[in-house]
Amino acid sequence: MKNIDLNIFQGINQMLRPQKGRILIAEPFLQGPYFARSIVLLTEHGEEGSVGFVLNKSTDVYPDEVIEDLFNFGGELFIGGPVSSNTLHFLHTMGKDVPGSMQITPSIYWGGDFEAIKQLINAGKADKNSVRFFAGYAGWSPGQLESEIEENSWIVTNLDDYRIMHANSGTIWKESMENLGDVYRTWSNFPTNPAFN
Repeated sequence: MKNIDLNIFQGINQMLRPQKGRILIAEPFLQGPYFARSIVLLTEHGEEGSVGFVLNKSTDVYPDEVIEDLFNFGGELFIGGPVSSNTLHFLHTMGKDVPGSMQITPSIYWGGDFEAIKQLINAGKADKNSVRFFAGYAGWSPGQLESEIEENSWIVTNLDDYRIMHANSGTIWKESMENLGDVYRTWSNFPTNPAFN
């Protein structure tokens, strides 16, 4: 008689490895206020560790409430992760119009001159679809992220730049999981709290 592996939590062997510009999708039962059902954009990955920003955890605070001389931005302030939660970071699509920014994907940049991004927003040349602000960031020490991936805590995949910048924080986790197909479509339908099922 042949044994059948019914462990649906054992993800399909991943073909992609973590690197700058890729995203991490949390497995359905990863817990905690920062990473439960989260989508993380990796902005650094190397021998010194990894850095990223959670794309789908918004706050009740708006950037123009906490950033001096920022007017009529209209976008949300996201919780980037548990590290240095009292610091402010931003992703944008303004390229070299923001000196000192680091290119992460073909059209998404990280950081740069803060006054420059404020001026672009205030001049109406940048908005919530081209700039995303984050309080804190997600960080992993050398080898830590790889260990978590081996434990199936994260799925590594790609997401197009438009969806990264325009993501609906309430639906992007489920949609991204469904788009992976196979067992991941099943994962996308698991209840947030299995005790409620």
